[in-house]
Amino acid sequence: MEIIAALIDFILHVDKHLQVFVHNYGLWVYALLFVIIFVETGVVVMPFLPGDSLLFVVGAMCGVGLMDYATSVLVLFAAAVLGNQSNYTIGRFFGPKVFQWEDSRFFNRQAFYQAHNFYEKYGGITIIAARFMPFLRTFAPFVAGVAQMTRSRFTLYDITGGALWVGGIVTIGYFFGNIPWVKLHLDKIIWAMILIPGLVILAGAWKARRKPAASKA
Repeated sequence: MEIIAALIDFILHVDKHLQVFVHNYGLWVYALLFVIIFVETGVVVMPFLPGDSLLFVVGAMCGVGLMDYATSVLVLFAAAVLGNQSNYTIGRFFGPKVFQWEDSRFFNRQAFYQAHNFYEKYGGITIIAARFMPFLRTFAPFVAGVAQMTRSRFTLYDITGGALWVGGIVTIGYFFGNIPWVKLHLDKIIWAMILIPGLVILAGAWKARRKPAASKA
């Protein structure tokens, strides 16, 4: 419970924790940022790290001169792209094994082939859009690897999505993160960054489950 409480405190007050780290360790903050974003996007079991809010806060800190904007964007972009590549590689490793699995209670071969075909047709936009959705951005590259999307296609969308995600949110933080109202309500903004995309995902999943039920009726 203490670990969970500490993680929630870090996510909701990432601005204060990051400022303390900068004051105490200086340039090592870029290494810390790289590790956090790489782990969030590159390790399948770590979908709960504060990616969006961290990028926003980094932008705000760049806006007041505590960090360098260009260096921050380059480091975070590299971490985001390499993290996705790591996650894709893990999925790619398990992919051939999945093709050999038989239908069971825990595995539906037809559903897997549908996922494979979906990623061949729409995987690109999924990977780009998932960048802006907590939790989903951790699993999207893994699923792309399992579904055997080609490395060249995945890399193209990985780079595009990483550039839009990092560049967009850091820049928004740079220009708007130090507005007094934003600073006063930062915890609520962070909650919104987490909950709103999550509700969108749940609503989409609910509609997807209702379509087969409606077709059977």
